[in-house]
Amino acid sequence: MSSHLSIENLSRVFTSPKGQTTQALTPVNFEVRENDFVTILGPSGCGKSTLLRIVAGLDRPTTGQVVLEGSPVQGPGADRGMVFQSYTLFPWLNIEQNIRFGLRERGMPEREQKERSDFFIAKVGLRGFEQHFPKQLSGGMQQRTAIARALANDPKILLLDEPFGALDNQTRVLMQELLLGIWESAQKTVLFVTHDIDEAIFMANRVVVFSARPGRIKTELAVPFPHPRHYTIKTSPEFMTLKAQLTEEIRAESMAADTH
Repeated sequence: MSSHLSIENLSRVFTSPKGQTTQALTPVNFEVRENDFVTILGPSGCGKSTLLRIVAGLDRPTTGQVVLEGSPVQGPGADRGMVFQSYTLFPWLNIEQNIRFGLRERGMPEREQKERSDFFIAKVGLRGFEQHFPKQLSGGMQQRTAIARALANDPKILLLDEPFGALDNQTRVLMQELLLGIWESAQKTVLFVTHDIDEAIFMANRVVVFSARPGRIKTELAVPFPHPRHYTIKTSPEFMTLKAQLTEEIRAESMAADTH
């Protein structure tokens, strides 16, 4: 597999109006291969979301760069699809209109828009809800819509910032399996930020562990489970061993953060 996304010597320093500086990220280097599924795990405030926003083009690095398929990222673009933890749907548009929004903006023919939105509405299990508005849907259904909207634009990479963090546990498990099923069939490149260790292992081919702020890569672990995956792997001895290792890594970093 070729290198799809390169993060090269990337750092981010924030400066307050009074001139005080906070280093969110020290130089970070890693690569995401084509069709890979990488989760980023780390203690709260370690710069995970900052990194994802820079990859999305919503923030600029202080040093270094993000390179996607050989081209430096200069700002937001349709080649990256972003799904946030908070529900970012347009409340005045129904589900179908939300999913078709990016396609319409790109000038895609009406029939093709309809075909793509219908396909992804079915893919995320929302058939029959096309004319509903976001306020009429549960949190899980709103996130299904957000994922369908991102996928409908056919991005080169899907970026997810704790997309299931606000959901109840049962819905969260269902959404994990839904997204993993879509990834297994669509083979998108995915970069997924989470603070949930079970989720990080279950979803990924590779887990990247960030240190406490300022964030840097502390550990990278390959996840050995084959696809398709089922939530029952979470009870396997191999899963529990990986979880124990990652829990200790995060616990050490959280303690380090408390002493800073």
